[in-house]
Order: sequence, then structure tokens, then C-alpha cells
Amino acid sequence: MNTKEKISIEEFDGKRFQIRLVEPKDNKKAVLTHYLHNIHNGVSKHYKKDALKVLKEYVQYKEEDENISMVAEEALQQLLFEVENVPFPTPNNYSFKFIDLFAGIGGFRLAMQNLGGKCVFTSEWDKEAQRTYRANFGEIPFGDITKPITKNYIPDNFDLLCAGFPCQAFSIAGKRGGFDDTRGTLFFDVAEIIKKHKPKAIFLENVKGLKSHDKGKTLETILNVLRNDLNYFVPEPQIINAKNFGVPQHRERIYIVGFRKDAGITKFEYPKPTKQKVSFAKVKEKKVPPTKYFLSTQYVQTLINHKERHANKGNGFGYEIIPDTGIANAIVVGGMGRERNLVYDHRIIDFTPTTHIKGTVNREGIRKMTPREWARLQGFPDKYIIPVADASAYKQFGNSVAVPAIQATAKNILELIGIEINDNRK
Repeated sequence: MNTKEKISIEEFDGKRFQIRLVEPKDNKKAVLTHYLHNIHNGVSKHYKKDALKVLKEYVQYKEEDENISMVAEEALQQLLFEVENVPFPTPNNYSFKFIDLFAGIGGFRLAMQNLGGKCVFTSEWDKEAQRTYRANFGEIPFGDITKPITKNYIPDNFDLLCAGFPCQAFSIAGKRGGFDDTRGTLFFDVAEIIKKHKPKAIFLENVKGLKSHDKGKTLETILNVLRNDLNYFVPEPQIINAKNFGVPQHRERIYIVGFRKDAGITKFEYPKPTKQKVSFAKVKEKKVPPTKYFLSTQYVQTLINHKERHANKGNGFGYEIIPDTGIANAIVVGGMGRERNLVYDHRIIDFTPTTHIKGTVNREGIRKMTPREWARLQGFPDKYIIPVADASAYKQFGNSVAVPAIQATAKNILELIGIEINDNRK
């Protein structure tokens, strides 16, 4: 909602009013949307005091007659409709509550809602990701989770903590700074939240490189905190590949799960791969994409030259074209995430450039995958809204989790702690 947006009510209870919605700052939008999302359950009381303060700032009105309180009530109902009229609303018959930390665009949330979960708190500092999250869930995430004021908004008595905590510090492609890197210390913010709220179970996700980082010492430190400092049963983490759970993408990530020791759980089995065989053809656009996704002849030649230079040095680095019968490489943030996942699309018949390019559109039909194809590679359904520009969309899906793999693992976690699974997939 922006500062220019207005809602006019021509007639209400025989009187005329005008409501203008004003852009709040900091965590105010998050407080209000979290309150509205929980207005039908006991969690709302955790947000109510601050939310009602925000509502007074959020709604500016002028009275032509009287009865201001009814104007505010009408505004509240309008806002409630807005947060509930989204592609992925909270299940009506939810059976457990969870929080979504470092939420990105809601990959964890999709999986948990599919299993019958209710999200009672979410945080994500990136503004563009917040925009996408809101478009799909009607809720604006809280911002910087390292700040005490943000942590104080986390309610008690949720069942599961989910966190795809930032992985750059542990990635084998990065500087491997680990806990010396500011981003690496964000794990300890997760640990602080676990210590205070003591959820029944935890589910953490990170890059595969975490397992080998600093000769295994980084992971050893994380497990020591969870097992000894926080008193959780944590089985050996496992590398899970998304391609084994119904999406055509070779994406390996480390999953760490844990259970509060008073639950008496001493064994956990990660989900077994499905027998479903998938290929890129499953997610390929049904119609030929716009010309802007097709590479120019000059860019194709640049990629060929670049690959040859590396091949001459004995390196395997370079672009790759995925056949329709193939499996995509891991989609990642940055140019090579797209260049290692080029595809052929011979359906193109109009080679007129729609953007300014050097050279001409290549005649072999070589193109980038579209953001929607990346979404499908991560298991996001087609009704998932992509409200941002392509550059942001690629970044968001590249940073996301693979929903089907997360969901399969979460199902095993929930069943073990006695949660009834309500399959809400449409």
C-alpha cells in the first residue's frame, strides 16, 4: 500500500466518510498485518496493543457528521479483507503454529501451510522480498531479526521454528568467513529465539558447503549449541537434493532438524526420495516466451569464447544448455545461475528484439529460463504472484528453498511430535 492509495466510502450507516491509508514506517506494517492475520485466534492479543496504535496512524479520516469509531471499524474490515484475499491464505483448519525466520519469499511458509500450519510470525529484511511475500500471503514480514525490538514481537507457544538462515558465510563459492563473517553470526540470533521460546521442533536449511566449512568445525559448533546449550535432540544433518522430490533441479542443501529433549524423541528419519521422474519439460513455458529472454548472437559468441578459455585451462566452467529431457543445475543468484541453465526453444518465429541488444536474436532458439520457470523449479505453484522485476525475481527464487523437499521433511517432523497433518494443497 503506498502513500497515494485511497479508499473512499460513499455511504456508511447513512453518513458519508473518506478514509485515507498512510504508509507506516519500520515494523508498523508488519505489526498490523500480523494482528489481522491472527485476529480470529488467541495469537492476535500479542499484537493487538501496538496494532491498534498503528491503526490510528494508518487511518486518517474526516467526519462529515459523527461516529468516528464506525469509520475506523469499516477501515479495519477493509484491511482485513485485503490481507485475507490472497493466493495463499492461512488454512481455516490449521493444526499447528510455526514461525518463519529469514523468510525470503515464503518457501517454508508454502510447505507448512500445505501441511495445515498457521504462521504466527515472520521476518525478512529485504524490501523487494517483503513485497513478494505480501502479494502472496497478505502479510508483511518484520525486518531485522537481530534487533531486540523485532524479537520481542515473536509470540509464545508455537510448535515449529523454521529458518533458512543466510548461507553466504558458509558457501563454498564465497569467502568462507563462517562465524567471522557478520552474516554467519545470524545463527546465534536463531539460537537466542530457540532458547527463549523452546519450540517443540526446529527446522534449519543451509547450503551444502556448511557441512565441510572450516573442516567441519562450523557445523560442529552449530550442533554443539543446539544439542548441549539448548538441549535439543539433533540427529545427524543430511544433504537433501530437490531433484528427488518432484522438481527437475539438481539442488543440494543441508537440512538440520531438532526436537526438544523433553519430547522423548531419540530417532528421526529424513524423507526417502520419491520415485517420480521429472525433467525440464515439466516446467517449461507452455507458450514461447517474449523475445527479451532469447540471447543475442553476440552474447552467445561471448559465452562460447568464455567456455573455451576455461576449457583450455582445464576448467569445466561455462554456460550449459539444458535439454527438455534434462535436469536443471541449481538456480543461484548471479549471472551464472542463468547461464548454466540456458534452454533451447525452437518455437520462436519472431526474432525482432524487444530490448536494446548488440547483434541480433540468435536463430538457434537459445534463451534464458523465465522467472516462472525458476519458480516451478523450486516447486512454487503457478498461482504464486511474481510482482517484481525479473532481476529481483531471479534473485528471490535463487535464494529460496525447494518447497517439495522442505514439505516432505516437515511432514516427518510434524508426525513425530504428534501433529495431525491436514493436507491443504489445492
